[in-house]
Amino acid sequence: MARDAERRPIAVNRKARHDYAVLKTYEAGIVLVGTEVKSLREGRVSLVDAFAQERDGEIMLYGLHIAEYGFGTWTNHQPRRTRKLLLRRVEIARILEKLRDPGVALVPLSMYFSNGWAKVEVGLARGRRSYDKRQVLAERDANREIARELGRRLKGRRPAGEGRRPG
Repeated sequence: MARDAERRPIAVNRKARHDYAVLKTYEAGIVLVGTEVKSLREGRVSLVDAFAQERDGEIMLYGLHIAEYGFGTWTNHQPRRTRKLLLRRVEIARILEKLRDPGVALVPLSMYFSNGWAKVEVGLARGRRSYDKRQVLAERDANREIARELGRRLKGRRPAGEGRRPG
């Protein structure tokens, strides 16, 4: 099978972007067994409860659910086993230094195939409070409305609510 030329998404953790303010992102490889790769190619993965932590000087991914492969035999994998992330020593040192700050966590943001290799995008993130989440949603809606109105004006249309007068 030919390797993919670009980044092909498998799963995205939208809840992480909502619950956390992402400070910095890293691309990491992940150690998998054969049936896990086959399940990933089918898109049977969930990042919802996953998180990463340091163990013995390495970054490990906990809580990642990769469903068992349907055609697997006794060699099938455990769906929620702990998986090792592949990062450079320098990156691991930087991440561990940032993780010492209170309130900072390492969360997986997305999984994808890059040139045939499974990759995980992990982010150093700080938890948001509920009022921060509301503020971000309001800001996003306002920006969307501004973009919509700007698009109308560029096309020469009248703004919403300013139709022709009956006469």
